[in-house]
Amino acid sequence: MANEQIWLIIGFIGQTIFASRFLVQWVVSERASKSIIPNIFWWISLAGSMVLLSYAIHKEDPVFIVGQSCGFLIYSRNIYLIRKEGKKKNDPTKIMKVN
Repeated sequence: MANEQIWLIIGFIGQTIFASRFLVQWVVSERASKSIIPNIFWWISLAGSMVLLSYAIHKEDPVFIVGQSCGFLIYSRNIYLIRKEGKKKNDPTKIMKVN
C-alpha cells in the first residue's frame, strides 16, 4: 500500500471519529428527551481532531491545520473544565451545608 493511500485512510478514519460525536450526542439526547452534550462528545471531538490535525499537517493545508488546531484547544479546554468540576464535587474538604 502506498504512503498516500495510508494517509487517505488516516484522514477518513479521523473524519469518521469526528463525525461519530454527533451520533453519540443524538442518541444521548433522544434517550433523555432533551438536548444534552455528554462528556464523551468532547473526548471523541478531541480524538477526531487529533487524527484530522495529523492528516492536515501531512497535507500541509494551512486552512485545515488552523481549523483543527483551534478545535483541539476548545475540546481540551472543555475536558479540563469538566474534570475540574468533577474534582470540586468529589472534594472531601468541601463543607456540606446541613439544613
